[in-house]
Amino acid sequence: MIVLNGGSSAGKSGIARCLQALLPEPWLVTGVDALIESMPAALRESDGGLAITADGGVSVGEVFLELERAWMQGVAATVGAGARVVIDDVFLDGPVSQGNWRRALDGRNVLWVGVHCDAAVAADREVARGDRVAGMAAAQAELVHRGVVYDLDVDTTTATPMDCARLIAARAGGPGVGRRSSAV
Repeated sequence: MIVLNGGSSAGKSGIARCLQALLPEPWLVTGVDALIESMPAALRESDGGLAITADGGVSVGEVFLELERAWMQGVAATVGAGARVVIDDVFLDGPVSQGNWRRALDGRNVLWVGVHCDAAVAADREVARGDRVAGMAAAQAELVHRGVVYDLDVDTTTATPMDCARLIAARAGGPGVGRRSSAV
């Protein structure tokens, strides 16, 4: 299992696609965007769900957190059934978010990867994408990494997704990907 954590527009999705091309075995990719897209639209606009402010700030409510915990358990079950999975996530609550994944993945081998990108570069990417609220990338660039412990860090400010994926693939090459996750 590989968990990619980084702010919006940091390059996680591109790295995940490159990992699928590089790694010798098939790997599934899922992430928080897929979780959000699977939720009812009303939940994405409610206090209990996910709220995105005009300046790109993100807050989550209890209903979102309940669904996220269930989703994490589902991903863990998929890994437990033998699938290799790359997670593309944004740890808005830093070590709390990582702790939630650690509990869900307890006992499984996980490679924790920090995907960093200069805030100004991520903000430029955000504008070019056109599918994010302006300000989200800059707000998350450093926030999501505070207090999080990684096995490997990559920086997409100047490195390509393929360059970063090669570093990750080299680290994930053996049967003991990363370190065993233990509940926090």
